[in-house]
Amino acid sequence: MSGRPRTTSFAEGNKTQNYPVMGGMKIISKDGSKVTTVVATAGQGPDRPQEVSYTDTKVIGNGSFGVVFQATLCDTGELVAIKKVLQDKRFKNRELQIMRRLEHCNIVKLKYFFYSSGDKKDEVYLNLVLEYIPETVYKVARYYAKNKQTIPINFIRLYMYQLFRSLAYIHSLGICHRDIKPQNLLLDPETAVLKLCDFGSAKQLLHGEPNVSYICSRYYRAPELIFGAINYTTKIDVWSAGCVLAELLLGQPIFPGDSGVDQLVEIIKVLGTPTREQIKEMNPNYTEFKFPQIKSHPWQKVFRARTPPDAIALVSRLLEYTPGTRITPIQACAHPFFNELREGNKTLPNGREFPPLFNFTEQELAIQPSLNLILRPRNPNDAKAGQSSSSTDSGAAGSNSGGNGAIGANSSTSGGSSSNNNNNNGGGSSNSGASASDGSATQQQQQGQVQGGSSSQGAGVAGAQSLQLGGGAEDITSSQSVSAVVVDSSSSQGGALASAATSTMG
Repeated sequence: MSGRPRTTSFAEGNKTQNYPVMGGMKIISKDGSKVTTVVATAGQGPDRPQEVSYTDTKVIGNGSFGVVFQATLCDTGELVAIKKVLQDKRFKNRELQIMRRLEHCNIVKLKYFFYSSGDKKDEVYLNLVLEYIPETVYKVARYYAKNKQTIPINFIRLYMYQLFRSLAYIHSLGICHRDIKPQNLLLDPETAVLKLCDFGSAKQLLHGEPNVSYICSRYYRAPELIFGAINYTTKIDVWSAGCVLAELLLGQPIFPGDSGVDQLVEIIKVLGTPTREQIKEMNPNYTEFKFPQIKSHPWQKVFRARTPPDAIALVSRLLEYTPGTRITPIQACAHPFFNELREGNKTLPNGREFPPLFNFTEQELAIQPSLNLILRPRNPNDAKAGQSSSSTDSGAAGSNSGGNGAIGANSSTSGGSSSNNNNNNGGGSSNSGASASDGSATQQQQQGQVQGGSSSQGAGVAGAQSLQLGGGAEDITSSQSVSAVVVDSSSSQGGALASAATSTMG
């Protein structure tokens, strides 16, 4: 590290500092602890540089993107995660631009950001100071799998509902996440609050503007991406969310491809060979290619016998070849699979209330107003409870506490609500009268719209009522791979399909 003076951050302009700095930071020793002080800008609001000090820094993750540190803010004692990414000074950082626009209870909060110097000349790093959330859905799923158990169905409901809320919000802004996977779903084990994170691949999609197709982690890549589409939509996130739901139900990835081509093979084993029209909808350039004709595998045979029919129905509406026929995230929130969250006064195993599920903002309620009636809790009193003014993350309890508890039959959804619910009450109150019409024909019609147009595979289960699996975790009866489960003669079909796909797709 050179000893020459450097600017503390871009937020300060080119003013050099009188004190020695290291990587754009002032580091001092206080009471035996190293305290780092930086000039940072708040994640939301005007660009007003301010000094922020933190201590107890340690590395908690790294990858091709950079490094993630855990630290403690000196002023508040709050734990934060600091994501440090090498910055190309020629371009504005898309992740920063997007995160500064986002404010939602199911999206990780950007508290501050600052720039720092690197070891090499003119090397600059962007540092995103984020709220710290200790676990991920990936870690929870792995915990259950190691213990040969499946995640209790009501936890799956909780997690997926919050994911769909976050997607509905960002999609309403035209933003596509482009890397939905269990590792990017942060989870607080004490509150069961789920927050979407890592917007490093996110982009605002504009009609007619091409995008790169090599995006999204392999197991969760939508088929149009595998087909090389560059004019895709936010429905690629919907496909990825469907893969996450299927994985939580199965205890393992549903499409575990070893390569891009093998990924398509795994999808075709379940969905069957796409029709020419479906291929055209994914990428018109592939309509002339021939694929082996493989029949679709019934969804009911893909999942365990005790899987709730409405969960299978939801998967079938998410994992559609044609992007336009996949349901939207807000429609997914209104799906019958989540009806149980809208009923009764429920708590989690440790007695805490659920996280805020119904503190909808005006923007959320404006996405598809015809669904607002069924997005609300069935009981008007629950709607009020869901809009109470407790802190955002004060509801709900541990997903992973011992790994042995599920949400009881009298668990609840409406529990603690967001600290900014007072701001949201205005948006929600206009619909509160409508929500009182509990179990109305209108609600049934709306849920029919949500289920309508589903694939023939899912039609048989689309109208089925939710099965109560109780709270306990189920034993996994078989550890065989999904591909072995869904294909009777996988070796012959899979081999022929892989070779054909390789020859057609390069």
